[in-house]
Order: sequence, then C-alpha cells, then structure tokens
Amino acid sequence: MGVGLAGCGVFLLVGFVTPLVSAVLALGSLATAFSWISPPERSIFGSVLPAILVAIIAVAVALLGPGTFSVDFRLFGRREIIIPRNPGSTSSRV
Repeated sequence: MGVGLAGCGVFLLVGFVTPLVSAVLALGSLATAFSWISPPERSIFGSVLPAILVAIIAVAVALLGPGTFSVDFRLFGRREIIIPRNPGSTSSRV
C-alpha cells in the first residue's frame, strides 16, 4: 500500500494522468477509512477523519485537473470552455 501511495504522490506531483490517479487515491483512502483494507500500524490514516479528508482532496484535484506546469498539459494541451453569450443559443454568432 505504501508503494502505491508513493506512486500516486509522484504522479500527482508531476501531473501525469491526474484524474485517474486522483480517483485511485480517493478510492484507496476511502477503502482505508471504511476498513476494506487494513492500514499499516503507524499510519496517517489511523483514524477515519484524515482518510476521508484525503479522499475529498483527491476528488477535488480530479475535478480541477492538472495545472499549467504538468505533464498532462504538455501532452494534451489546454482545454478551454467557451460559454455562449445567449444561454439558449448554440451558435457562436451574436
């Protein structure tokens, strides 16, 4: 489990496959919080609250995505959301 958490940390640090790694981290910390898997003896996830906090942060990172200085940004480029001026209109002309 420690190797998996370290790998997730490295991938999040460099920003590689951020949504996937964040989802894995969230599921792993929730599994630890609800005792699907047993945590190590001396662990930060010794109680339920820190594990749930890590899961919430991982979900937030998954929804926000990688930053500008990440491998994902270099590989896939910038994603821009264009909001039309008229909410009912789907064309870009105004």
